[in-house]
Amino acid sequence: MTTLTAPPRTAPPPNRARTPAGSGKWKRRLPLLPALVFTIVVTQLPFVATIVISTLRWNILKPGERHFVGLSNFTFVFTDERLRTAVLNTIVLTASVVLISVVLGLGLALLLDRRFAGRGLARTMLIAPFLVMPVAAALLWKHAIYNPDYGLLNGTLNAVYRLFGAASGPTVDWVSSYPMPAVVVSLVWQWTPFMMLILLAGLQAQPGDVLEAARVDGASALATFRHITLPHLRQYIELGVLLGTIYVVQTFDAVYTITQGGPGSQTTNLPYEIYLTMFRKYEYGQAAAAGVVVVLGSIVIATFALRTIASLFREEVSR
Repeated sequence: MTTLTAPPRTAPPPNRARTPAGSGKWKRRLPLLPALVFTIVVTQLPFVATIVISTLRWNILKPGERHFVGLSNFTFVFTDERLRTAVLNTIVLTASVVLISVVLGLGLALLLDRRFAGRGLARTMLIAPFLVMPVAAALLWKHAIYNPDYGLLNGTLNAVYRLFGAASGPTVDWVSSYPMPAVVVSLVWQWTPFMMLILLAGLQAQPGDVLEAARVDGASALATFRHITLPHLRQYIELGVLLGTIYVVQTFDAVYTITQGGPGSQTTNLPYEIYLTMFRKYEYGQAAAAGVVVVLGSIVIATFALRTIASLFREEVSR
């Protein structure tokens, strides 16, 4: 006859207090809370105030006539002829600067990706224009290069004419004769190093084994660039274009310093037109509405830029 024995009793586990799953995340995030509050106070509250002002008809010269007008200021932004001209100038200026800077930056990045004596010095000198303050760079181009009396361009032209026996060369007022190209060239000089750095990082991130395999297979340098390097740089080019667009579309320093929007509003872009509306016409509501439109457009562009950056990070992690 068999007897059944009960299994030995095990001691119950100690009664541990269960912590919510999210409490650990909040403990890690808590030190960042002051920075988040500071960012909201500094950036979001002024933007909310700008939105509120954009719904008012407010001219500082008529302080007693301030009242709510809803979306009337935004209607004015999209229908006013001066603002339409400013939008067109902004598109032309931004597209010209970004595209030319990307092309020149790609060429410089390809040169600096090769090994040669003095490459470190060459990189430092090519990056230097990007480190110059925007106002200082605009003053440099306006007075040291474009000035019709003592500028570098006219001085060079006169020297070339004298080499061929002429008494003197032409005196060209570059800013008055070519206002938009004058602003574009100064901004290209400043933003090409930025594009060069992004594209140089992309070139140095190329897989070396793929390039070596292409050389072993007898691919020419042009074929390697077209079928391997350029597709690899596509996302870096997109990133440079998006970031450059975000910054160049907000250009104010060069336009104000070199041309002041003229002659005849040929270089008046949106930031400068907002400045004129705010500080010359004293229409606070219209200027605020135009500012909101610019910010929303920049946010749309920034969203695509962040997606491109995230895709680049995912590619680096997956390698």
